[in-house]
Parts: sequence; structure tokens; C-alpha cells
Amino acid sequence: MQNSLNKRYRSSLALLTDLYQITMAYGYWKAGRQEEEAIFHWFYRKNPFGANYAITAGLEDAIAYMQDFAFSVDDIQYLGGLKGADGRPLFEEAFLNYLQRMKFSCDIDAVPEGRVVFAHEPLLRVRGPLIQAQLLETALLNILNFQTLIASKAHQVCLAAQGDTVLEFGLRRAQGIDGGLSASRAAYIAGVAATSNVLAGKLYDIPVKGTHAHSWVMSFEDEQQAFATYAQAMPANCVFLVDTYDTQKGVDKAIEIGRELRAQGQDLLGIRLDSGDLRALSIWARKRLDEAGFENTKIIASDSLNEDKIRTLKAGGAAIDSWGVGTNLVTAQNQPALGGVYKLAALRKDANSKWAYKIKLSNTPIKISNPGALQVRRYYLTDGRPYGDMIWDELQTAPLGQLQSLDGRSIVCDSRKYEDLLQPIFRKGKLCYKLPSLGEIRKAAEQDLALFQGVDFKLYPKGLEANLAQTKADLIEGLRNKKQ
Repeated sequence: MQNSLNKRYRSSLALLTDLYQITMAYGYWKAGRQEEEAIFHWFYRKNPFGANYAITAGLEDAIAYMQDFAFSVDDIQYLGGLKGADGRPLFEEAFLNYLQRMKFSCDIDAVPEGRVVFAHEPLLRVRGPLIQAQLLETALLNILNFQTLIASKAHQVCLAAQGDTVLEFGLRRAQGIDGGLSASRAAYIAGVAATSNVLAGKLYDIPVKGTHAHSWVMSFEDEQQAFATYAQAMPANCVFLVDTYDTQKGVDKAIEIGRELRAQGQDLLGIRLDSGDLRALSIWARKRLDEAGFENTKIIASDSLNEDKIRTLKAGGAAIDSWGVGTNLVTAQNQPALGGVYKLAALRKDANSKWAYKIKLSNTPIKISNPGALQVRRYYLTDGRPYGDMIWDELQTAPLGQLQSLDGRSIVCDSRKYEDLLQPIFRKGKLCYKLPSLGEIRKAAEQDLALFQGVDFKLYPKGLEANLAQTKADLIEGLRNKKQ
């Protein structure tokens, strides 16, 4: 048995799914419907963290998952051992053989990572055999929901920091190994400058930063000796954690070692505050450092920070240069899930059949899904600023350019320059998308956010193209009448 952590499950991720996906797949196979053509969309219903938008992330990992999507011999053996309530095998051997022979053959379109997006917009579209599209659901939601959530959270933290350096310090509090790595990656896309996560630094080429812990100081007879020994080991990289015992005394001792560093041609790069009244202590420390001639020594703050605390500290005049944000960033503690969903939107028996539109009804309007093969068209003003986002259906004729906004407005967009946000990723299971580097994705996020500078997000038009809006209304009416 393979017990090592890095081999336990990564040889195959086909079973990274909920059991009901496989029982539904079995049901489709039993009914002879497995090869029907389906269209599903991934989207989220509410913008996270009380913001007006989100930042996309996770597509690269989703692509890797789909490229390798196949059931291994071990997967099939495991499924073959599952029993139903009657004690008999849950799945027929012929079905398991079908799964093992199945080759990924879907068309995938998606919004690239690092883009500004809004609630209800399709961010990824799957078109292909019904059984495959169904089996992809759980893993895609797992990958894309989390990274989009963390990228959006990191962006809010960076906004609160108002241009100050933000460092991601969350690995030890992250939700497992993959959660820690994914969070570091997503946070970097959205503007975080560096991570403490060394494996993320290696895997994704993210800058890594770190100082020392309280345990370093506590392992010595006194704080002075701890700082001096660290300076001997890391003379060009001295940032001292000064609050192990008494913060003000710690700052003074850091200054003393800083003078010794200067005598060696080095300098005191920074101090870190991790507890107490960060506003008052940072102001005091800045004054003390400046008086001692250490005007360029940076003050880094940590201690359960989030965007609200950072905003409050900055408004209060805190003299903090860099912000180390851990738990609240990598766990998105105030909203630990994006709430993204994956919904069937159209179905047909084969390529010669007519598409049947599918829609989920609900007494809660926000939960009513949109039908069709959806695309997002973003219109722009002549100065390059975004003008509005329109969801349209590629199964219908070219869009009219008339947008039915979610707030009831009718906006004419047809004379505007535009781009369609969903781009081809796979065709018939073959990758056709050139993967950008993480640095390129980060730059794309910066550029997209810069375009939206000055845009009033609350008034920014978002909604359905007129034909699609009418199709949806007709479907709702028909289904509700049928129910009666």
C-alpha cells in the first residue's frame, strides 16, 4: 500500500468527486443516455466579501485535472468493491469497464484567470457527453470556487493596504496542504507580494519572505543574544520579531544589533510587531527608529489581520509599511465559501437533434439559472473603460446588443467595442489554450483592475441579452404552467 503523503491520492483524481456524481453517471449509462450532448456552466450567485465583483483564479489547476481525467485500475477496483443497501455491488462490472475505457472529450471554454467578473456570469462552460460533463462537476467546483474566493479576498486585503506591501503568512492555518498551496497561488494573482510558503515559492515561482518565530528568541538566555545570533547567521536578511517579551525593549535591542550590522556593512531591514496595540506601537517604533538613524528600516505588522483591521489601522495613522496576513486570508474566515454552482443549461440526444433548453426554477429568484450555451460579452467605451457585461446565448443568432440589466434597465451596447470573456480551452478533449505564466496572470489582474478604475460598480450594467432574457421568461412561464 502506498502511504506516503505525495502518492496517496495524486496518481489519479478521477474519484475526487461526490458519490452521487458516479451514481448519476451509472443511471445515465443504464438508461443509454451517457453520450447525449450536454452544456453545463460554472458561476457564482453573490459577489464575495460584500464587494461588487470577484477575481477569477484556479483555471490552470482545473486544466491539469481535466487533462489527466481518467479512471485508473485502482479507481475501478475501489468502485467495484462498493456495496449497496442490499449488500450487492453498487455498480455493474460492464459500467466500470465503460468508465475505465472512457476518454475525456469535452469542449471547455472559460474566463482566463485574473479577470474581474460578476455574479451570475458563466465563468466556465462544459459541452460534451452528458456522463463526462456530470463527472467533472465536483472537482471543478472544488478547484475554481476556492481559488476565486481567495484571489478575491486577497484583492480586498490589498485594497485596504492602499499600496503597502502585503505578505501571505497563512500556511500553518490553511485547510490542508492543497488549501495552503492553492491559497498562496491565488493570493499572488490578486496582488499579494510574497508568501511564507516555501513549497508554493518553488512550485509557482512566488517570492518567499519570512523572519523568525518567538521560539527563536525564547531558545536563548535573552533577547539581545537571540537577535545577535540571528544577525550572525543572516546578516543581510535581518528582520527581528520584537514582541516576545516587551515590545518597546525589543525595538531598542533591535536597534543595538542594527548598529552592529552597520559596522559590518549591513543594515537592519525591519522589525515585526505581532501583538498589542499595533497603531500605538508602530507610531512609537517609527519615531524611535528614526531618532536612531534607521529611517529606512521597515515596520511589518501581523496579528490576525484582515482588510477591516488594516483599514482601521491606516485610518488611525499607524506607521506600518508591510502587512503579514495569514488565517483571515487563506481561510477567507468571514466568508469561507464562494457558493459557486454548476448547472445544466442545454441538452440534446445527438448532433442531429435540436437543443432542449434547461433551467432550474426556484421561489428564490437568485437561484433561477440561465439556459443555453452562455458567453459573456464585455463592452468598452472609446477610452478603454468597461461599459457593461452582457450574457448571451451562442445557440441563438448573434446578440442584438441590447442588455436587460439585473436592475431592470435596458442598455443598448451594439455600437461598442467588445470582447467575449470565455475563451476556448479544450476542443474534443484536446488542450487548445496556451497557459500563461503566473506572473502573466498577475499582470492581467492588475491591468483589468486598472481598466475598472473610476467605474461605479453599483451602476455598472450586467445582465442578459434581450433574446436570451425572452427565452428565459418563456421557459419559466412554460414550466410553471406545466406544474399547474
